[in-house]
Amino acid sequence: MPERSASADDRESRTDAAARWREEAVRNLQRMANFATVAADAATPVAGATAREEVYRKRQARLYRYASSRTRRIPLLFVPNLGLSRPYIFDLMPGASFIEYLTKEGYDFYLLDWGVYGPEDRDLTMGECVTKILPKVVHKVLETSGAERLSVLGYCMGATLAASYLGWEPGAPVAHFINMAGPIDFDRSGLFGLWLDRRFFNVDQVVDTFGELPAEMVKAGMKLLKPTMELSSRLNLWWNLWNKDYIDGFKALNQWANEYVPMPGEFFREWVKAYYQENRLVRGQLRYDGRVVRLNAIRCPVLVIGAKEDYIVPPECARALIDAVGSDDKEFLELRGGHISLIAGRSAPVHCWPRVEGWLAARSPNARRRRDDTDGGVR
Repeated sequence: MPERSASADDRESRTDAAARWREEAVRNLQRMANFATVAADAATPVAGATAREEVYRKRQARLYRYASSRTRRIPLLFVPNLGLSRPYIFDLMPGASFIEYLTKEGYDFYLLDWGVYGPEDRDLTMGECVTKILPKVVHKVLETSGAERLSVLGYCMGATLAASYLGWEPGAPVAHFINMAGPIDFDRSGLFGLWLDRRFFNVDQVVDTFGELPAEMVKAGMKLLKPTMELSSRLNLWWNLWNKDYIDGFKALNQWANEYVPMPGEFFREWVKAYYQENRLVRGQLRYDGRVVRLNAIRCPVLVIGAKEDYIVPPECARALIDAVGSDDKEFLELRGGHISLIAGRSAPVHCWPRVEGWLAARSPNARRRRDDTDGGVR
């Protein structure tokens, strides 16, 4: 085979460079055109497009059931954080929705939306959430689905609340538990743990002054965790301003990222003292209604997922659940991404969602039966 001449290689290189230059020139024109559109468009992106119905409410909390083929026998309850942010991030937009993904896979998907609490709700405690609200929500999921057991997926603080419930109520009808980026060992909680250390942070003073953790303080804390995040996101927007799909996703995510939610006063006091400062959960010292929360009483299959670049809940903070539970079937995955991008980022549909669905599918019967079936019910 004859060797290529140096001049031929040079011509090919110049042709490639010219093509790249033309492509970038076209993109620059698109960037300028889209910049004017983005700057002038004040329309609020529509989130939460997956069809759903409300099946239960308690205080500000709402339990939603999403439409799906419901071919999976065991319903799935999703428990997000209370306060801090809104849960529509999990159903951000068509094609970029964790909820849409799982409903298309046939899961009977329920979301516990804790709602937005104000100063009048300052008396809400974590104990009430663990011992009153979560048990009632679990009951409603089983009642409306006709199933005898459910799977629970907790994200961030929602995973901590769910783990506390399971450790408090060992007989809970939970078939599987997934902890996605939820803190368990607060001695490994990173920068948040340092900031909330009792030597530097007086939670009583905050709660007694404001009656809650104000949304403005939530925003300040999140911004301080990574001060350059907003600048880097704007730079990424510029480089992708030629791409309409990127712009739509950016606008939806940016709206969510700047919509902070307050946390009830007594809930926040307990969250800081019992969990962050005293680390009672993993030490077996947490007690509700006279009953100790024992993580080693959790016997169902457990999956823990941490994010490599998570600066809110470092992977080792979430992974501690693996060592604490009494389950024989337990697995830890450390996936790429940060605290939010793990479940709602552009790579989540590739790296995270299929791993969650695959883990559940391997442990869940496919065909669905109900209690009132003639063969006697769910098996």
